[in-house]
Formats: sequence, C-alpha cells, structure tokens
Amino acid sequence: MNNFKSRELKNASVAQLNVLCEELRSTIYQTVSVCGGHLSSNLGAVELTVALHRVFDFPKDKLIFDVGHQCYTHKLLSGRAEKFHTLRKEGGISGFPKREESVYDCYDTGHAGTALSAALGIGKARDLNGEDFHVIALIGDGSFQNGLIYEALNSLKILHTKVLIILNDNGMSISPTVGGAHEVLEELRQSGKPMEDVALFERFGLRYMGPVNGNCIEELLPALEQAKEAVREETVLLHVVTQKGRGYPFCENAPMQTHGVGPKSEQKEYSAALGEELSALAEKDEKIVAITAAMTDSLGLRPFFERFPERSFDVGICEEHASVLAASLGTQGLKPYYAIYSTFLQRAFDEIIHDVCGQDLPVTFCIDRAGATGADGETHQGVFDLSYLSFIPNLAIAIPKNIAEFRQMLRLSTEYAHPLAIRYPRAGEEGECSSVEIGKFEVLHSTMSDIVIMAAGERCITLAELVREELHKEGLDCNIVNARFLKPLDEALLNSRSEKIVVTLEDNAKIGGLGSAILDFYRNSGKIVLSFGYEDCFLPHGEVPSLMEKYGLGREKIVGEILKYARR
Repeated sequence: MNNFKSRELKNASVAQLNVLCEELRSTIYQTVSVCGGHLSSNLGAVELTVALHRVFDFPKDKLIFDVGHQCYTHKLLSGRAEKFHTLRKEGGISGFPKREESVYDCYDTGHAGTALSAALGIGKARDLNGEDFHVIALIGDGSFQNGLIYEALNSLKILHTKVLIILNDNGMSISPTVGGAHEVLEELRQSGKPMEDVALFERFGLRYMGPVNGNCIEELLPALEQAKEAVREETVLLHVVTQKGRGYPFCENAPMQTHGVGPKSEQKEYSAALGEELSALAEKDEKIVAITAAMTDSLGLRPFFERFPERSFDVGICEEHASVLAASLGTQGLKPYYAIYSTFLQRAFDEIIHDVCGQDLPVTFCIDRAGATGADGETHQGVFDLSYLSFIPNLAIAIPKNIAEFRQMLRLSTEYAHPLAIRYPRAGEEGECSSVEIGKFEVLHSTMSDIVIMAAGERCITLAELVREELHKEGLDCNIVNARFLKPLDEALLNSRSEKIVVTLEDNAKIGGLGSAILDFYRNSGKIVLSFGYEDCFLPHGEVPSLMEKYGLGREKIVGEILKYARR
C-alpha cells in the first residue's frame, strides 16, 4: 500500500486502510517538514480523503476542495506520490488543486467559499450533457462562514441539480472559527445527532446527515455510502467532524501555529511590528479598533486582541463584510485598522471603492504578504494590489522601505482622516527611517548621474542597490529614490528631477502600478521611462528571488535595459 494507489483502496480491509492512513500522515508530516506547507489541516483530513477515494470513483466523479490546502492526501492517492517531495517547489507539484497538474483536480481553488458554486456548475453541466457522475464539494467549517457559500445555497432550488456537500468541521479556519454558523455546528457536534438547527440547512433544499467522526474509517465508510445513495434523489450535506493536526500532539495542541509551516527566517515579520505598534497607539487613542477576517495570529493582531478585546473584531472568512464593518465604524468617529493579506483583499474590491473610499472614511488597510509570496502559488501571490487600488479616488497608498518606516506610517495614519492602504511583504529588516509625510518620496542616493531609479518597497530598494553596483562596474552611477507613496505621487520631486532615464521597480504587476503612474506623469516630457514589475501572467509557486528574476525583476535584465539607453 505504500505506493498510495487509489485503485487499491477498493478491496482493502478497514485494518489495511487504517495502516494506510498512518503511512499517508507520516509522509505528509515528513514532506511538509522539509518543503513547508499546510500541515495541521492536512493531518486532520487523511481518513476523510481515504474514505472518499474508497467510496467514489475519481476522476470520473468530481471532488472539489474549498480553499484547497487540505488536498495533500488526495494528491498522494491520485498518482502524484513519486513527485510529492517536490511539493510547493519551483517546477514541482502545487500545494493546491491544479487542473493543469492532474485530471483528478477538476477545479482550481485557493480562496475560501468557492467550492459549492463550482460544484453546482459542474453538476448542472453534467445534467445538461447527459452524463452520470457524482460531484462532491469538500468544505471546511471556516469556509462555511463565507457569504459566497450562502449565495450558492440560495441557488440549489433554482439550478435543480444534485451534489454532495461534505462539511469538514474541525472548529478552525486559520484562527478558531467564530460566528453564528459556528455556534450551530458546535451544538450539532456536542449533541451528536440532528437537532432543530438542522432546519437552517434544510430550508435551502438539501438533506442534512451526521455528524460523523471524520477520523474514524469505520464510521466514515457507511456514512459516505449512505450519502452517495441519497444524493441521487437530493442534494446532501454530510457533517463530518475532524481534528486538525490529527496524529501529532504538538499540531493537535497548536493548530493555529501549525496551519502553515515554512522555513524559518532571520528577518522580522511585519505582522509582529503591526501588533506591537498598533497596541502602543491604541493605549493612547481609544478610537482605534482592529478588524481581521479569521487571521488574528497570522496578521500579528493577537497582542491587540488580548489587550483590547472590546475593540477587536474577527468576523471570520468574510472579507467583504469586514470592509463594510470598517467603513461603518469609521462613520461613527472610530479609527478602524483592517489587517488582511493582499490576495484576500481582492475579494473586497467593491466595498473598498463604494463603502470606504466613496465615503472618504478614515480606514487604514494593513496589507500583508504584498508582492510575490512564493510557495503557495498563483492564488496567493500578492502582486495586484498596487494595480487594483491605484485608480480609486480618496485612497492614499503607502509602500514602506523597511519595518521602521512601516511603524512611522502607522503613527502617521492615526492623524490621517482619509482612506489609507499600507502594503508590505511578509518579512524584512527593521532598518532606520527619516520622517514620513503623506505623498512624499525620499532620496536615498544623489549624484550627478543622468539615471534615477524609483523603487517601491523593501525588496525593490534592495534590488536598486544591486543594480547600482552593477552600473558601477560599467562606469556609470545612478540616483535612487524611495517611492514610498503610489498615491499621492510626489509631483514636486518628480518635477524637480533632471535625469534623462527614469527607472521604476515594483514588487507588483507591471500594468497599473508605480511604473504606469510615473510613465503617465512624464508623458511628453522627453524622458525615457523604463518600468519593471511582474509580467502579465499569474506567478506560479517557487522561491521569491527566483520568481522575481524570471518574471520581470531580474537584475541583469534591468541593467541591460539601462545600458542600452544610457549608451545611445
């Protein structure tokens, strides 16, 4: 069984399946320990995934993972065991379902709440095409708070198709699950049998079954067989209770800390600085409140939540709701700070425009994991925020060069009465910082050169320094400017620059970001503007330096382009 072939599960005994589960769990733990990845969520879903592969016929039947970070067992059972050691490595297999990777992955996922909508679409296409197969949406209880799930549930009676919804309930998202839906599930878990709360689900037009012990093969197999038969007549929700981090006590006892495991970094995380600085500011200003969408610890807000519980709001995986909540708090004289990953803020685009910026409210977006994030791949690369925020009126956009400057920007934000976005990578250097003023750049190197590099953010300022070193080898020098605000641009500084060649560097998509803004400003000026950012593509998983090099921010490419124009 150690080759993990799905077809061999069909005739295996329960005892053999239990042995296989332990082998799978060990493989996942050993691999994630080396490659990094989502650990505790995958450890908890082993038995459930094995049972699904035993009962259903994949890839004919379709399995859609919500979020997708619990798919490691599925990958091991679907012909990817020999490549599993390449998990999340450049050129290796993804940590999320990928249609281009395997026929067993029928839908790409990476953000919460999409699985049921996708399952309904695939189910309806099956019906229209006259085909016969099962469609299963595997959804965590954290994702079950997301509004998109309820939009999909609302369509059950409209679409007239049948799918199996498996609710993988471990009481966690990244942080502990919160909210009204969580309380209903908690009551069902505690009672061990259906209650009147089941009506919350059945009114949508589905049949509730469970709860079932999702870490017990003996219970799972008959429950799944029963659900498989029932779904021929109606959509079924099978409530399965699992333990996040199953089999490894340190994961079971610390599921938040072991949700995502990565290589240790000697750099400090910006999230830690956010927690420290925001807590210190809140001591002096009782109007400051903090909001997160199920990521209290990942975003560094635990110190704030512990010191100011009455001013702390974790709304679950509901990014749009969090944005409107921040806006409404701002209408009443409070000072909201909404901390969120760049890639997840995309989900609240409409609310940023209409609710926050449209009303010109004093909300500060603390945008973590901005820029290339590496091993989690396309759905988690934070390379679009400068582009999708740049054209929104009333919004100032700040890009700190280091953690010290980030702290200064947070202090400055307390007196800023308008929307503000501060975007930063996961980790960096503390460094030093001069005073910060909204919309003002900082000159870092000034010479008599005819070349100026305007760099946004810590990674790009470091890259600018490396480019400058390479230019020195060619007998050239350059000036370097810390372009720490995309909006408003420092027009006074831009008008004062006499250099012929202006180079922009940004850890963001090239289209619509800093380069686009500088190019537009200097249009018809006679200056040569060379913009460098990520190409018009989705960045795959890989190491950040390699991604920067390959997809638009390569040092040699930048130097080559500068030399081409400097030597004319």
